[in-house]
Amino acid sequence: MSSTPTAQPKLEISGSRQFTSWLTEQQLSLAFTTYQSGKLFLIGMQENGRLSVFERTLERVMGLCASPDAQTLWVSTLYQLWRFENAVPAGQAANGFDRLYVPQLAITTGDVDAHDIALLGEPQRRKGAEEEAATSLSSLCASAPLRFPADRPIFVNTLFSCLSAPSDTHSFRPLWRPPFISRLAAEDRCHLNGLAMRAGAPAYVTAVATSDVHEGWREHRRAGGVVIDVPSGEIVCRGLSMPHSPRLHEGRLYVLNSGAGEFGSVDLASGKFEPIAFCPGYARGLAIHGHFAVIGLSTCRENRTFQGLPLDDALAAKNTAPRCGLEVIDLRTGDVVHSLSIEGVVRELYDVAVLPGVRRPSALGFKTEEIRRTITIEE
Repeated sequence: MSSTPTAQPKLEISGSRQFTSWLTEQQLSLAFTTYQSGKLFLIGMQENGRLSVFERTLERVMGLCASPDAQTLWVSTLYQLWRFENAVPAGQAANGFDRLYVPQLAITTGDVDAHDIALLGEPQRRKGAEEEAATSLSSLCASAPLRFPADRPIFVNTLFSCLSAPSDTHSFRPLWRPPFISRLAAEDRCHLNGLAMRAGAPAYVTAVATSDVHEGWREHRRAGGVVIDVPSGEIVCRGLSMPHSPRLHEGRLYVLNSGAGEFGSVDLASGKFEPIAFCPGYARGLAIHGHFAVIGLSTCRENRTFQGLPLDDALAAKNTAPRCGLEVIDLRTGDVVHSLSIEGVVRELYDVAVLPGVRRPSALGFKTEEIRRTITIEE
């Protein structure tokens, strides 16, 4: 006796009424990741003014960052970091796309649950960036002074509760860990997850708790979250609920208080979190462009980790259900001015990146004939 297979929900992505106009006005495209579905999505504009949605499969893809010129993408996956490089010359197009991101380099880290990823020496590309980044990192490392070239990735190694860099000979090279973490261990003690950069070096990180035992953070999901100043090791904000995605922009530190559904900033003088807008979903992934913040939203998963959070009460009080998609918030007013709705098979997002100056991006996959025939020559 055979059973009828369960139909998989279709993927539906739609923008708010002025979302495509906003992409055109700001001259940018967006990228976001979903580890639940293992997809990298690239959002842009078609020639006819309609939304362009391009996707590629990457197993458990999470952290995402783009170079300032949007020529390079880095992503963290299940056990590797991947670097994608654009193969389309400036002013040209390939099958209607002005970016074709080609996978050029894979760095194998093992399954260390890599979360946020960033580039050393960014966002500036100037003489001395390499030295500045190396000097800043050397002051963070307990070992002998280290030197790292600019544009190399640094990532949040969540399993080992530390910041790490790739190693040429090993899975990773630990750079820094919170002072309350007594030693490196594959125990996800505090659920270190988010990373904010300043002048090409790590500035702030987020953690769900200050626990120093195996998965101790799970006991402090409601109000144990912290923001930590990396150079000093000091905690600059406490009492958050599962914070994620710290970002520095124009001297202000923004962060997602994910477990409470809040987007806000941290007053570094007082250590107080100041809400800017409510997020109707579990917020992860934050990119800022000008006076706009782009935030990723996820529906709450039906497991213990995402149950019993302040977000549940906030959603009930506002008589709404959690959403999956992107919200664009005006930092001057706190208003949601545009949105991208995602329904169907994709229910969770992790990271978001802005691609300035890009109209319609695409990327090569690993199992198509296209990757075999795409050849570029360095001049």
